[in-house]
Amino acid sequence: SRRLVREDDLASENNAGREKSYFRGIRYCKPEEKFRKERTAVNLFRPFNTICDLKTGVLSPPGNHIVRYLADMKEMFHDREAVRNMLKENPKVYEFYNVVIPEEAGHLQHCTSIIYPGKVGKEYFMTKGHFHAVAGTAEIYVCLSGRGLLLMQAEDGQAEVLEMYPGSISYIPPYWAHRTVNTGDEPLVFFGVYRGDAGHNYGTIEKQGFSKLVFEEEGRPRVVDNPRYNSREGD
Repeated sequence: SRRLVREDDLASENNAGREKSYFRGIRYCKPEEKFRKERTAVNLFRPFNTICDLKTGVLSPPGNHIVRYLADMKEMFHDREAVRNMLKENPKVYEFYNVVIPEEAGHLQHCTSIIYPGKVGKEYFMTKGHFHAVAGTAEIYVCLSGRGLLLMQAEDGQAEVLEMYPGSISYIPPYWAHRTVNTGDEPLVFFGVYRGDAGHNYGTIEKQGFSKLVFEEEGRPRVVDNPRYNSREGD
């Protein structure tokens, strides 16, 4: 039989005045084998703190700060006439702060997102939505303040919806696109964590849209079918 042996003690040594760090690797071996030291040189990434305002979602330092206005996502909303009318003011729809981390496996990207309250026609303000470029990677959202919905969609169009509210922790499994929707009257703020090299694939959603939309009807959010799903190029 074979078993996984983890040798995770850390050693360091100096060479010509420069510190080089090593770690012992992971390998498979037979139970009767003696442990064999396998040291692989690594460049250590230094630990650090980022400060998060839990109410506003603002990070310090801000890292990569991206703001999306209506003009940046005018094709995402269903009511095109309402979009044209609102473009005169071009409201801020959402923004996010992404901590600067190497886009590599082994690291964890983390960020905060803030979706502002508002609607385009009857459709609530939302994020553009995306798959991960590395489709088999997951993500976690922790809602800090506000209320909303997490809309998820698989490649075949099947959809799942989770409520977001302060303290909710939403798990987005691999292979699901995700979009967040602010259904309240205050900013929806959440913290996200995902694999370092996951990346973003916005193109699929820009072309196909989401199979579901979230409208306000009789003062409440309602999830409805998107009649333009998979046919955006023709409208």
